[in-house]
Amino acid sequence: MAGKRVTLKDIAERTNYTINTVSRALKDKEDIALETRKKIQRLAKEMGYIENSVAGSLRSGYSKTIAVIVGDISNPHFGIIVKEIEKAARKHRYTIIVLNTEDREELEESAIRTALSKNVDGIIICPSQRSEDNIWFLQRTGVPFVLIGRRFKSIPEFDYVICDDEKGGYLATKYLLDTGHKRILFLNGPLHISSAEERYEGYKKALQEYGVPLDPQLVREPGLIQSETRHLIRSLIEEGVDFTGVFAFNDVIAWETIYMLQKLGYGVPKDYSVIGFDNINARIFSPSPLTSISNSKSKMSRRALDILLKKINESQAGKSGGYREVVDTRLVVRDSTRNSH
Repeated sequence: MAGKRVTLKDIAERTNYTINTVSRALKDKEDIALETRKKIQRLAKEMGYIENSVAGSLRSGYSKTIAVIVGDISNPHFGIIVKEIEKAARKHRYTIIVLNTEDREELEESAIRTALSKNVDGIIICPSQRSEDNIWFLQRTGVPFVLIGRRFKSIPEFDYVICDDEKGGYLATKYLLDTGHKRILFLNGPLHISSAEERYEGYKKALQEYGVPLDPQLVREPGLIQSETRHLIRSLIEEGVDFTGVFAFNDVIAWETIYMLQKLGYGVPKDYSVIGFDNINARIFSPSPLTSISNSKSKMSRRALDILLKKINESQAGKSGGYREVVDTRLVVRDSTRNSH
């Protein structure tokens, strides 16, 4: 039979302090003497006391919990973002719950409903963007939320923190052009995703600036599911499609491209130069150091949390936000590219 849950009353009886004193000591309130706080906290730990967060949220109106909803937690890009949000949230005594959508609209709706059923104070979400319906639903609930990594440019009601995707696409393509590549394969994400659309705009802008015609044959969407990129690269090589540079929507697609090119007997960067997006190598070691666009994941994550906390406080005060932030991007050159002149 399970043991009885330890309560504040139990600790008060053992310490001869009032329940209010015990409660404030466990919250580390400074109006309780430090020695008393430590004594009560030590005994509470020995007794196995766990705070009843549900009861606390009912009293305060806050659950001190934030939901983070992302498309694919197996992608290190999202893993790093979640970690940065969690680190920042911890400083404010918030806990996060993470929900994965696989970039599918129905799973996104389920994730939002699950988060709301947990009585979260707010949500940080990277939307699937197959439609706006789920985000409009979230807007109608009145629960504060911030989009991260993607935005709906035509809907100012949705607050966001993104990186400068168009500039990133431009910098990657310009670098390949500067190093002698005229036939640049762009492996993009689905165009209903704002970041994919804006990186494509950057790609086109650089080609136009250098007088290189846009070849639709060199713009492909392998999808965000692993293995699709490998099949596409094999097909392009077998069909004899001419390209010497590759700009990939993200680092995972770029690494898959390198893997398949090498498996087919080609060298990177000897035969092909490859650039990714997300700069995962800054956090995770890889035997294939990748030239990539850095999108300041830590800055995006911290700003998204700061804005969400501000919105949580503002919503309690009957105020509204209006936050739209674009974080700068930059090129980081590593071993997957070389000058082909």
